[in-house]
Amino acid sequence: MRDFTSPEWEETRKRLDHGQTFARMRNTPYYRDAVYPQFSRAEYDRRFAALRAKMADHDLDVVICPGGPSHWSWSGGMGWLSGHWEWHCSAVYVVVPRAGEPTLIYGMGGTHIEAVRREVAVAISDVRSSRNGLFAEVMAERITEAGAEKGRIGLLELDPRHKDYMPANQYLRLKDLLPGAEIVFTEGFMHELVVVKSDEELDCVRHAGRLCTNAMQAIADRARPGVTEQDLRAAAGAAILDRGGDIDFLIIGSTPMDDPAMVFGNPRPSLRELSTGDIIIMELAAGYRGYSAQIGQPICLGAPPEAVQRFWDEIAKPGYERVTAAIEPGRPVSDMVEAAGFFRANGCQSRPIVTHGIDFVSDGPHAFIGGAKTHDCDAILKPGMVLMPEPNPITADGLLGMFVGHTFIVTEHGRDCVDDWPLELTVV
Repeated sequence: MRDFTSPEWEETRKRLDHGQTFARMRNTPYYRDAVYPQFSRAEYDRRFAALRAKMADHDLDVVICPGGPSHWSWSGGMGWLSGHWEWHCSAVYVVVPRAGEPTLIYGMGGTHIEAVRREVAVAISDVRSSRNGLFAEVMAERITEAGAEKGRIGLLELDPRHKDYMPANQYLRLKDLLPGAEIVFTEGFMHELVVVKSDEELDCVRHAGRLCTNAMQAIADRARPGVTEQDLRAAAGAAILDRGGDIDFLIIGSTPMDDPAMVFGNPRPSLRELSTGDIIIMELAAGYRGYSAQIGQPICLGAPPEAVQRFWDEIAKPGYERVTAAIEPGRPVSDMVEAAGFFRANGCQSRPIVTHGIDFVSDGPHAFIGGAKTHDCDAILKPGMVLMPEPNPITADGLLGMFVGHTFIVTEHGRDCVDDWPLELTVV
């Protein structure tokens, strides 16, 4: 057991009702028995070494790695370097000097930051409070300590999908505090570092895949006449949380099979009540320790009409199988584009997207009906990449779609699906 007899603790324990004492506490016995799943120290050493190699390539003395609750970053570089998933702030930050210890700047103090210190102890020992939102001040102090106040400072994206960086007030204040520094907006650092994953990272993706299976089963078990789309969302979410996961998104909708008007699940599941003869269309994403997997496949409430069954048997399932067959090491992403031509060739259409990659969450490479969109690091499939093939065929009249998607890891010899939900039109 740690020794909690230090003068610092003795002072803190007697003044917990004093604002500054409470906010600045550290080295307390609080949460000493907390247990968090965490990556190995060797894995974090690998990550910091990979980032610092890129820093050297770009002549950066410090990088600031943000992370927040945005879907498009899923805590991003901050989470990758610390193991922390943020839900309080727009962003919190890991400051990484070219040499020396990294620092996590967390939004809050007090008992909150003491819990975070326990959470990230394997990765980062220096965890500092933002002092009620003074992120730029704390960053500038750490950068000055590292002797880089006149160096090149790289800012990583907070949201790489929409090219968002740190909030403007923090950026402007950082410039004021470090007038001799050159602040550089980097692009794509994290994606390139995580597009091919380590064994420890892939273990998390596989666990997220099992959570996806559980969520699908929960929806199938809950789906009955009178149940709402929101009820299905609650069942799926509970199944994910029950096994230590996080909910990324739960897109769930329903429509009558004999009079359909839905090509993709509802991003905002509603209070619509299910009836016999409905089809449930969904796309679900479960996270685990900063990594996510996705899944989706129709579920019918009662036997499907002949036209719906035929659309599955002749269009949705074989089209999906053609796309997934193109997932092999050494093959270009464009092969999945070619495979998706099956839908138009058979008189149907689809959503524009065919496949996307997953680094932390949805990201490149992308295959669209109109062509591939890739980076130099992901245009050719490599072992350790994670892909979500999700062709969404739609009837020619534009009234019924069937989202079909499962998450795959590219292996040395092919592909490995991370869930075990059967590829069939499920009937409940």
